[in-house]
Amino acid sequence: MTPAAAQPAPPDLAKDLEYQPPAPEADEGIQHSLFGEILDWMLAPLLLLWPMSIAITYLVAKSIANQPFDHALEDSVTVLAQQVRALDGKLIKGLSGPARDILRADDVDNVYFQIQGPRGEHVDGDRDLPPPVIDEDDKPRGSVRFRNDSMHGTPVRVAYAYVRLERNSGDEQLALVQVAETLEKRGQLANAIIKGVILPQFIILPIVLALVWFALSRGLSPLAQLQERIRARSSDDLSPIASNQVPEEISPLVNSLNDMLARLSLSIEMQKRFIADAAHQMRTPLAGMRMQSELALRQTDSGEIHRSLEQLAKSSEAATRLVNQLLALARAENQPQAGTAMLPLELSELARDVVQDWVPASFAQRIDLGYEAPAEPVQIVGNPTMLRELLSNLIDNALRYTPAGGSVTVQVRGDEEHGYLEVEDTGPGIAQAERARVFERFYRILGNKAEGSGLGLSIVREIAQQHGAEVDIYNNPRAQQSKLPGALFRLTFPLPPRPPEQDDEQPYYG
Repeated sequence: MTPAAAQPAPPDLAKDLEYQPPAPEADEGIQHSLFGEILDWMLAPLLLLWPMSIAITYLVAKSIANQPFDHALEDSVTVLAQQVRALDGKLIKGLSGPARDILRADDVDNVYFQIQGPRGEHVDGDRDLPPPVIDEDDKPRGSVRFRNDSMHGTPVRVAYAYVRLERNSGDEQLALVQVAETLEKRGQLANAIIKGVILPQFIILPIVLALVWFALSRGLSPLAQLQERIRARSSDDLSPIASNQVPEEISPLVNSLNDMLARLSLSIEMQKRFIADAAHQMRTPLAGMRMQSELALRQTDSGEIHRSLEQLAKSSEAATRLVNQLLALARAENQPQAGTAMLPLELSELARDVVQDWVPASFAQRIDLGYEAPAEPVQIVGNPTMLRELLSNLIDNALRYTPAGGSVTVQVRGDEEHGYLEVEDTGPGIAQAERARVFERFYRILGNKAEGSGLGLSIVREIAQQHGAEVDIYNNPRAQQSKLPGALFRLTFPLPPRPPEQDDEQPYYG
């Protein structure tokens, strides 16, 4: 029997125990250095251009080195051509032995020469020197030309010319004279020029790199100074950063930071004011609950104790509703405006479900709660949870301010560009001067006896803004039979773009 330690691991366990290299980090999560980025963009082209500069310098050096030696070859061809003449139709060469030795006298390179007659016959010089490949009509008469060739497998530079001889029977006679030499002296001169140019570059290049490093450090020093000034600030200092103390290129960044600080300061002030208002609003129900509980403790009559407990329950209900509204408002203010929170939904179905949830409350208050559906579905994009909260606050607000025997109607309709959600009531309505202020937090119209915290319409406005919707308040046009003007809250939602229409007829492929 095989020991347990020697038994192979199950396939799944073996796969889990197998070493797996860590996944490479995403490039977006890597912090880049501005100094390093600029240095890379400066040094990378410099290091790429440096070999190109060396290659170009080498070609230029070879061209410069060729010029004096080509002139010497040209002079040799010219002198040799002057020694060639014809007599009685025969080519006569006047190059003596000492002259030939002087022509070949070179301590470094090998020098070759050749003279050919009009019919290509060899007259003098090296037989192995290849003739130029040239058309008969393109032969240079008297002028010296150059070409690169090889002699015994060694590269040579050749200068050649065609010498016009005395005419015989009207035919033009041309003799070929060419002189060639190897490229040792040319290569030595080119290498000397390259060394004279490249060696200083090896000294200059580190100096250039040091200067670039120093210039970048000095150029980016304002960023370090700005960083130090920001770090030296206290945590509660949200005052603007002085933009006149930074370079012009950083001013847009500083201005953006100042805008962000201004928005942050405003947000903090709003949060402080919201917390102060919430604490003030919570103080009333909590004080009532404490008073009623102390009163119930002092009572001995069961009826008085029961009434105190009823008041305690009402105060706790008001406190619970206020806390729920504060949480709803906080969720509305922090709701993302895009992403998975926004989904396609049918507005009439959502409104019908919310109205059904409020039917028992309308029966308890003896208010007729109705719903009018649209002729066609109204498709919008939104957050179902937040939209339910919005409509619930509108219905709750309408039920609270509508007297018993009145009516509240929820209606959904739409046109080609917008979807409309309307809540009508037969209550006292809202005066024109108050309609802009009722959306403020904890604001309540003076003289209203209805219970509330003043947060419902603030929640409606926040959720509407998250969905790009507009909220308008009107008098209820269908409250003419009532003594009160009533109110009409209308929310206008933008409809999503429709997909392009497709032809019903499908192509037939026979």
